[in-house]
Amino acid sequence: MGICINPSETSGYRLAGIAVPLMFSFLLMAVTAQASDDRDEEALLMLYGDTEMISIATGSQQPIEKAPAVTTVVTAEDIKAIGATDLDEILETVPGLHVARSSTGYSPIYTIRGIYSDFNPQVLVMINGIPITNLYFGNRSQVWGGMPVEDIARVEVIRGPGSAIYGADAFAGVINIITKTSQDIAGTEIGGRAGSFDTRDAWALHGARWGDFEVALALEYHATDGQSETIDADGQTALDAVFGSNASLAPGPVNLQRDNLDARLDVARGPWRLRTGFQRRQNWGNGAGIAQALDPGNRFSSDRWNLDLGYHNAEFSKNIDIQAQLSFFQTSMRVDRNATLFPPGTVLPIGSDGNVDPVNTVGLVTFTDGFIGNPWVDERHYRFDTSAFYTGFPRHRIRVGTGVAVSEITKVKARQNFGPGVIDGTVSPIDGTLTDRSDSPFTFLPEDGRDNYYAFIQDVWSFASDWEITAGIRYDDYSDFGDTVNPRAALVWSTSYDLTTKLLYGRAFRAPSFAEARLKNNPAAIGNPNLDPETIETLELAFSYRHTGDLDLDLSFFRYNWSDIIQFVPGGAGATAQNTGRQKGYGLELGAEWRLARNFRLLGNYAYQKSEDTRARQDAGNAPGHQIYLRAQWTFLPNWQFTPQLNYVAGRQRSPGDNRSDVANYTLVDVVLRRKYIKDNWELAFIARNLFDANAREPSLSGIPTASIPNDLPLAGRHFLGELRYLF
Repeated sequence: MGICINPSETSGYRLAGIAVPLMFSFLLMAVTAQASDDRDEEALLMLYGDTEMISIATGSQQPIEKAPAVTTVVTAEDIKAIGATDLDEILETVPGLHVARSSTGYSPIYTIRGIYSDFNPQVLVMINGIPITNLYFGNRSQVWGGMPVEDIARVEVIRGPGSAIYGADAFAGVINIITKTSQDIAGTEIGGRAGSFDTRDAWALHGARWGDFEVALALEYHATDGQSETIDADGQTALDAVFGSNASLAPGPVNLQRDNLDARLDVARGPWRLRTGFQRRQNWGNGAGIAQALDPGNRFSSDRWNLDLGYHNAEFSKNIDIQAQLSFFQTSMRVDRNATLFPPGTVLPIGSDGNVDPVNTVGLVTFTDGFIGNPWVDERHYRFDTSAFYTGFPRHRIRVGTGVAVSEITKVKARQNFGPGVIDGTVSPIDGTLTDRSDSPFTFLPEDGRDNYYAFIQDVWSFASDWEITAGIRYDDYSDFGDTVNPRAALVWSTSYDLTTKLLYGRAFRAPSFAEARLKNNPAAIGNPNLDPETIETLELAFSYRHTGDLDLDLSFFRYNWSDIIQFVPGGAGATAQNTGRQKGYGLELGAEWRLARNFRLLGNYAYQKSEDTRARQDAGNAPGHQIYLRAQWTFLPNWQFTPQLNYVAGRQRSPGDNRSDVANYTLVDVVLRRKYIKDNWELAFIARNLFDANAREPSLSGIPTASIPNDLPLAGRHFLGELRYLF
C-alpha cells in the first residue's frame, strides 16, 4: 500500500495496498454531498457542550484542549464503534502508544514514546483513579489476561510523566480506566459474542435508581482457545543444539487459552460512592513460555478483589471542594498445572546449588519430566488519600493532598524440581517429583511489604485572561528505599479562539519492584536491595486546534531523559539487578478528527519517536519509530454504521547487542459493520480483525548469544466475531 512496506511480503499486504485507499476514498465520496448541510449542526454541538472533558490531568474536570498535559480520551461510543473487545484494542488507537507483547502469556507491553521493557512497570494503570500495580514485578500482574470493555465508560491517557499527582510508576504515561455508573448504563443490556479461536463472550449491565441509591452492576465472561500461530524455534531449540538433546516442542503453537470472569458493583448516594469488583483469570496459557520455551500444558490462574469507598463534596464550604478515598485491592498468581520452564528431556548444566549454572557447572542433568517451577504469590494493597481544592484566592485554584499506601506480599509458595534444597549437585536423571520450598530459606521471594506516605500541592493560576500556569510538586517517602520529590509545571496559552498552546515540564520516578530488589534463589536473575528509583525528565510543546464544527488537530513535540534504568546485568551464573542504563528520546505526535458530516467522520494520528541507549550509542530498540492510525466512521441508511480502521507499525530496530535484522513492519486492517435498533431493542455487529491476513509480529527479547525466539512473536491472523445485544 502507499505507506507499506515490503513488496515481497504476503499477498494480503499487496491486496491491502489496493483495497484500503479505495475503501476510504469510496467512503469520502459517499458523504461529500451531504457535508455542507450538516456543518451548521455540528458547529452548534461544539458551541453548546460537545467539547471533550478530562479529569486525569489535574484531578478536576476541564476541557481536554486546556488540560496541562498531553492527553487522549476514548469514550464508550468510540469503543463500540471500533468493535473493541479488550482494553488493548482501545489503547492501540492512542497516538504515541503501541501495545507490544511479552512472550509470557502475550501480556501487553504499553510502549509510550519509545519506552519499552518486558515487564512494563513504567506505565501506571488505574481503575477509577486507583493504581492496580503489583509489588512483584511492578506491572498489572503476571497473569493479566486482558480487561473486557463493556463496563468501561471512558479511558483517559496521559502521555508523559504524572508523578507530581500520581506518584510512583506514572512515568512514561498514565492510563485511567473509568467504569460505568448507573447514568452511563440507563437500563439493562445483555449481549453475547462468538467467533474465531472458539471465542465466547457474554455480558449483562444494569443501571437504575433504587430509592436514594444509584446502582450499576456489570457481569462479563470471556473464554477462548486463543490464536495458535506457530513459533518456529524457541529457547529449547538452542539448548538442543548445544547439549545434543531433542526436547524442543518448536515448531509449535503459542499457548493462549483463557477463561475470564469480571463482576463490578457501583453504588452512589449523595457525596458517597462505593465500588467493588472481582476479576478471575483461569485456564491462562503462558504464551510462548515463561522461559521462552513452548509449554502447552501449563495453566495459571489469578483472583483479584477490589473495594473502594469515595467521598466527594464540591460544596464542602464556600471555597473548598473536598474528596477522599479508602481502597483495598487483593491479587494472586497461582499455578494450576505445572509451569514447565523447559520441556521433558531437556539437558541443563547444573551448579552446586541445584540451579542452572553454565559457569560453575557440577554436571549436565537430564530432566526427564521437564524443568519445572511453580511460583505462587498473593498480595494485598490498602490505600487512603484525601485532597481539597481551594478557590478563595482570586485567579487561583489550589489543590493539596496527602495519603498512605500500604502494600504487602502475604504468601509466597514454590514447588519445583531444581534449585537449592532440591538438587544436591548429583548428576543423575531428574523426574517430575516436586519439592515444596515454601516457608523455607530457599524460596524465591520473601513475604514482606512496603509503606508509602505522600503529600502534594498544585496551583492553577490564571494570571491573565488567556494565560494559565499549573505548578505542582509531590513528596513520597518509602519504607524500603527512601524519599523522592517530583515537580511539574505547565504554561497554557489560549492563543486564539481556535488554538491553545502548551509548554510542559515534568519529572517522574519508578519504584523498584520486589523482583528487582528482593528476588533470590533464582536460576536466571537476582534482586538488589540497594537499587535507586528510575527517573525521567520530560519537556513538551503542544498545540490544540479546535475549528468550530468540523476539524480538530493536536500536535505535540517531546524530549525526555530516562536515568538509573534498572536492568539485570549478566555475571557469573545469572544476572543481578543494577541501576545501569540511560536513555534519551524525542519525537512528535499528530492527531486529527474531521467531521465531514453528521453521519461521517475521519480520525487518525501519526507518531514518530527516536530513542537512544546512551551507553551503547544506538537505538534503544523494539519500539516503533513510526505509527499511523486511521479510522472512518460512516452511518449510512437508517441505523447502519460501517467502521474500517488501519494500524501501521514501522521502524522497530533491535536493542543493543541484538544482531538480528530489524523487526518487520506491518499493517493491520479491521472492519466493523453494526446495525442498531432492530425492532427497537436489538443490535447486531460483525467484526473482522486483520482482514488481509498480514504476517504481523512483535519483537522477542534479545539473548546471549542469540535470541531465544529468533523469529519474534506472531500475532493472530485473519479472524472474525459476531455480536448481538439486547437493550431493555
